[in-house]
Order: sequence, then C-alpha cells, then structure tokens
Amino acid sequence: MCQYGCTAMTDKKTVLFLCTTNSCRSQMAEAFLKKHAGDRFDIYSAGLDPAEIHPMTRQVMAEVALDLHGQYAKGVRVYLGQFFVHYLIIVCAGANESCPKLWPSVGKRLFWPFDDPAYFQGTDDERRQQFRRLRDRIEERILGWLKDLENEEK
Repeated sequence: MCQYGCTAMTDKKTVLFLCTTNSCRSQMAEAFLKKHAGDRFDIYSAGLDPAEIHPMTRQVMAEVALDLHGQYAKGVRVYLGQFFVHYLIIVCAGANESCPKLWPSVGKRLFWPFDDPAYFQGTDDERRQQFRRLRDRIEERILGWLKDLENEEK
C-alpha cells in the first residue's frame, strides 16, 4: 500500500506525470488533469530528483483559480511499484533521458517535452510570463490528449 495517500485502488485509470524535480511542469499537468478529468483518472506527479515547488508555479496557477495548496514535490519511488500506472507522461527531456525505458507496472509511456521556465533569465515579470506560457501550453496539451482519448474510445 502506498504510504503517501495514493488512492489508485479504484476503477479509474492512473496517470503519473514525471519530470526532473516535480517543481513546475508535472505539478501544473497534475492540477490541470485533475481539473478537467479528475473524475476519470487517479492523477499523480513526481520527480526523479524532487525539489520544492517553484513559487512562480504556484502564482501562475492561482491566476487561473488552481490552488496548489497541499501539493508538494515527491520522488518517483513513492509511486512506482505501488500500483499499475496506465499512463506515464514524462514532461521534460531530462527525465525522459534518465528514466528506464521499460518499467514494471507501467502501461503507456508518453513524452510531452516542455522547457523548464525556471531556467529563463530576465526580470520577474518576464520570468512570470514564461511560466504563464508554459501553464497555457500544458493545459492545451492536456485538453488535446483528453480529446484524443475520447476519439479512441468511440
């Protein structure tokens, strides 16, 4: 049994978003999928080398009424082997290169590369704008994926 509040013992399919630090991209993806399809999936995020959630991640998600309160960076070992992951969605190149290509208890492995806005150099306003662009791209990708899944099910 997963010791970190995992609830993947339902009939829902499980989605795990993975990035390097679980501080931005995977956190955003987790929040958006919960918003748009939380009734259809058990949704988690993790990092290969977890760090604190970036403050600008929290700020730009709050701008679209998604409060990340209670979310925190987790390592991938918290989840792997605890339950079957139907969709492992890797959202950064670093994690894609570093994680094994074959994992037990993982169905489909998807790669959605997004640049890390934390590395962008500029003023706070310019950096925040990079986080907003990323946020919007991730939501767009989530919505497109959900539409593709619906079409596959027809």
